[in-house]
Order: sequence, then structure tokens, then C-alpha cells
Amino acid sequence: MFSTITSGTICGIRSCMVQVEVDISQGLPCFQIVGLPGSEVREARERVKVALRNAGIALPPVCVNVNLSPADIHKSGTMFDLPVAVGIMAALSRLPQGAAESTLLIGELGLSGEIKPVKGVLPIVREAARLGVKRCILPAENAWEGALVEGTDSVGVSSLQETIEVLNGADRRDTVLMRIAEREAAEESRSREDFADMSGQESLKRAAKVAAAGFHNLLIVGAPGSGKTMLARRIPTILPPLSAEETLEVASVYSISGLLKPRFSAADHRLAIDRPFLHPHHTVTGQALVGGGRVPTPGIVSLAHRGVLFLDELPEFKRETLDILRQPLEDRKVQIARSSGTYDYPADFMLVGAMNPCPCGYYPDMGRCRCTPGEVRRYLRRVSGPILDRMDICVEAQPVAFQDIVRQGTGETSAQMREQVMRARKRQSERFSDTELRFNADMKAADVDRYCPLDGREKRFMEKLFTSMQLSARGYHRAVKVARTIADLEGSERIREEHLAEAVCYRNTEVFQ
Repeated sequence: MFSTITSGTICGIRSCMVQVEVDISQGLPCFQIVGLPGSEVREARERVKVALRNAGIALPPVCVNVNLSPADIHKSGTMFDLPVAVGIMAALSRLPQGAAESTLLIGELGLSGEIKPVKGVLPIVREAARLGVKRCILPAENAWEGALVEGTDSVGVSSLQETIEVLNGADRRDTVLMRIAEREAAEESRSREDFADMSGQESLKRAAKVAAAGFHNLLIVGAPGSGKTMLARRIPTILPPLSAEETLEVASVYSISGLLKPRFSAADHRLAIDRPFLHPHHTVTGQALVGGGRVPTPGIVSLAHRGVLFLDELPEFKRETLDILRQPLEDRKVQIARSSGTYDYPADFMLVGAMNPCPCGYYPDMGRCRCTPGEVRRYLRRVSGPILDRMDICVEAQPVAFQDIVRQGTGETSAQMREQVMRARKRQSERFSDTELRFNADMKAADVDRYCPLDGREKRFMEKLFTSMQLSARGYHRAVKVARTIADLEGSERIREEHLAEAVCYRNTEVFQ
């Protein structure tokens, strides 16, 4: 007696379908699972046997062989419990013939027959829908994830007995929709921080607006209390909303990590996900930052995908930890190699760093700074040159004046700034409509030559600055990309000299000299 059940597994950010092949034959009683299973998958034998017994299905003294195909892909996690149990029931003829045809099954079994939630449901269901699977039977707590994917029906089940009912023909789609509706009704509006709360610091706000419009990396240098962290926390409030595709990308990363929490918009009853904002402590390890482990999982840079990664007190991070970011900042992804395979995770994030100009924080105010020149140099050298070269915009935060503190409500609000950012973003969307580029910061060197042409006067201007400021090739291209964003904010199709001048000012890192 033989049966085949369709399931899936996660390989980095990708997912692939797995055929759970079950063969039951006469012989010495045994239960073995092959196909490169991890320890959690091998333990499924005991969970499945007890769960079947408690669901009223006695497993006779037979030889049970389970193969997870393709056998050259490492399988981990507990999501194969349910398909193995269903495969055994199908092989024992306890289910109608063809009951599990074109059906994906995922779920962890409790000893009582309860079906528990698992990680990575969303990307697996997306892959199943792409391959034409018509129905997905999922744990009830994960059913809303499957319901986000068009092209396949998602059915939520809470127990093995419910699974048997669905496979016998019971329609439980209304149950899934009802649970989603309950989550929608329970949504509460969340308070958002606003740039209107910031007193003064118009140059900082301008730099933040430019950075948000082009998704450029931003470094803020200034004394304690000058508003560095306050500004960084408000950047997500002026970023463009995630597109439908970006929402699924971000949700997939969080689903794999087991961190996806549902929040549905009351307006159109769709999943609402803000751009991520990650703020790790400076003691974070390199593995936690980029991901890894025996069974690789996404790190902080992947959880910040399509959002903001804020590193406060930048020189306090270990230099080797910061240097790990060099490759993700260029390739927009993280690649982790293990003996079981190579795993790719997305890492297209906006890096925002904040730091003091010296250990005490008050340099060059010699009336307050007590650091020696040597201490200042050693402090600043904790941030390597290659990391600084990857910061598109570097701006100094000046101390806030008393007049700005007492003058409230005179600056731009986040809504006003976001409107300007959205107009600039629309121009970029039209410019890159036939490409995979989304923001000006995504452009490579060849793209800069194509989309950021300079006239003769502007070329001569940049030639002088390239020599006098000793810019690297990367620095030159980043300055032109920022100038392109400034021109977009101004509504100009042509990059003018004043746009280049402002962009180059943002690369003025005299404090590090």
C-alpha cells in the first residue's frame, strides 16, 4: 500500500515542494523516515504514532517507510508531521482515493491530535500556488497566511480529526474566513511618531527627506541630545508604503523567522505591514546581525528588508561586526554557506547610523570637550572607511537653540514630508518602470550613466569636486544618485549644478579627517 502527499520546506528564503511518499508493507514492525531529515523530522515518528492512536486510528504491526522527496534537500522543522500522518491514513485506505490530490498539507502534531502552528507557511503556500496546487490544509493559526495568497484555497484545521473531515469532503473555508474577520475586527490603530515633534534641525529634516525619497543610507553625527535618535525613529513615517509585492516579501521573511503577526487594515481588510524598523544594541553579534546558525535563519539585516536598520552609537559596535555589513549593502542580500547547502536571504534595507563626534560627545566645542586629539582619532577610526564610503548622506546635527525648543508646531509634519517623498518616488517609479529598480539608491554604476546624464557644465563641476575631495568611484556614483533624488524632489528632470552641490555637501565627512 502506497500513497503520496504534497508538502513543502524552506531553503533560505526560497521554498520547494516535497513529496511525502509512504509505503506500508508486511514484515517486522518498524517506522523509518528517509530523505535527508533533520532531528525534528525524525522525531515525527513518535508524535505521529501517538496522535493517530488518540484520533482513533490504530497503526497495525507493519513496516512503515516514509521518503521525503527530493532526497538531496535537507528537511528540518516539524511541518511534516501532518502530511506523514495523512500519508499513513491514505496508505491504510482510511481516506477516500484521491482525497489529498492537488492538496498541500503542513502542520505539527501534538500527542492529542492537535495541530500546532509552524514557521514559513507563507512562502511555501506562495510556491504551491505558483505550481498550481489548488488547496492548502494548514494549521488554524497559520490559515490567514495562506489566505493572503491568490490562486489557492486555504483551509485551517485545529486537529487531526478536522483534517480527516476536510479530506472526506467537508468544506471549512468559511471557518478560515471567519477567523480572519475576527482578527480584522480586533485591529487597533497605532500611534505614530511625527517630524512635527522635532524642534528646529531643518538641515537634518532635509537630509532625512532626501534619504527617504531615494532610499539612501544616512549617517548623523552630533552631540548628545541633538535629536539624532529622534530623527531616525521618524524616518519610517515618511517612507512610501510597501507595495503588494514588497508586503509579501517582508511577510515571507518574518514568516520564516516565526515573527509574523497579523494586523489588518480596517479600510480594505488587507494585511497591513509597515516598513520594518530595526534598532539592535551595539553588543549584537555578527551572526545575529546577518543570520546563520546550524540551521540558518534570517538575521536582523534580513528582518529590516525594505525598511530601516538603525545603528545608534555606531563606533560602539565592534569593527568586525560593522564590516560584515559591507557585502549586504552592495549586493542587497546575504548568502550563508553551510554543509547542507547555500542559503540566500534578502537584505535590501536603508542603513541609518548615528554617532557622537568623540567619546564625550562634544567635539569640537573645546569649552565642553575634554577628549585629547588622539582619543578623538581612535574613536572615529572605529568606523572603517569602507563603511563610511557606503553612506550616501552624512550630516552633522547642531545643538538645538532655545528659540527652537520653545517654538512649537512651526516645522513640517511627517504627512507633508511624506507627500513630497511620494511625488519623488512616483518619478522614480516611472523612470524605472521597465526594470527591477525601485529607488535611486538601487542603481549600479551602469544605471547611473543611463539614468543620471550630466551636461557639460555639470560634468566640469563634478570633475573639480572629484579631484579636490578625492572621491572614490563609489563616492562619485553615490553623489550623483543623491543629486538625482534631490532633482526628483524639486520636480526637475535634469540634474543641475545646485543639486550636485547639495549632494556633495552630504558627502563632506570632515569630522573623520
